[in-house]
Amino acid sequence: MGRRRRGRPVSGVLLLDKPTGMTSNHALQHTRRLFDAAKAGHTGSLDPLATGVLPLCFGEATKFSQFLLDADKGYRATFRLGITTTTGDADGEELVRKDASTLTLEQVEAALPQFRGAIEQIPSMYSAIKHQGQPLYKLARAGREVERKSRRVVVHTLQVLAFRPGAYPEVDVAIECSKGTYVRSIAEDLGEALGCGAHVSALRRTAAGAFAIEDCVTLALLETLREERGVAALDAILQPADAALTALPLLRLSESGGFYLRRGQPVQVPNAPSNGMVRVALETGEFLGVGEILDDGRVAPRRLVVTGG
Repeated sequence: MGRRRRGRPVSGVLLLDKPTGMTSNHALQHTRRLFDAAKAGHTGSLDPLATGVLPLCFGEATKFSQFLLDADKGYRATFRLGITTTTGDADGEELVRKDASTLTLEQVEAALPQFRGAIEQIPSMYSAIKHQGQPLYKLARAGREVERKSRRVVVHTLQVLAFRPGAYPEVDVAIECSKGTYVRSIAEDLGEALGCGAHVSALRRTAAGAFAIEDCVTLALLETLREERGVAALDAILQPADAALTALPLLRLSESGGFYLRRGQPVQVPNAPSNGMVRVALETGEFLGVGEILDDGRVAPRRLVVTGG
């Protein structure tokens, strides 16, 4: 007999503005304790240096976290030119300094096009990608380096917002990119292209899928709400379990259709798309889960929420 999970059966998505200096898992566990939630998970790590959009899924919403993992992301970053570090960001040990005072904004702009569109990236040894079950960053901290395969990512937007000249110039950039894109790799590759080296000195995630930084709450606000008004105030700011799925077409089923879908049976739905994944809800608005269109046009259940206690 399995152990009973402790905590409340909370379901929904919390949009957290992660503070700097904290790992994503630390932020998750701290928030989970505030909510006294039985089940929670995050949707892709942010480095301790980084701040910004970190969607946290509670309860039934954890079934759909993959859709946020797969979503495009947006960032604001500061690259410091002329200095390389072990990790590619300001948390690492400094490796090399090279005076870059002659660099101009025009030179930086001229180097950026090669990092836009579909590009190949070799993940950093300080990434969370696993090698034989171990995160690369753990191997790196143990002094090991392993071969990494390059991965294709897509950088939709890479735009200079500001340039501050000096011995070690700083450039602020806006980035919109596909999942799996490493901003620190863009900084390092840009530094190499300019012949001076570079690292990320500040990073803020501004968007994850449809979620923007303006929608997020801070840990300080959550702590204040919990202390002054209790867990009910925290529950009130959760997004619904299907908040991560707004990009999927929505199909509404009759009560009888929902009955059969919940029992694992494909159902026919009028005016359904011809293929792909869909959100499924009852005509009353109750969210049922995610389905997939079969070749014969019926909707088959793929991930369904569990209702009740």
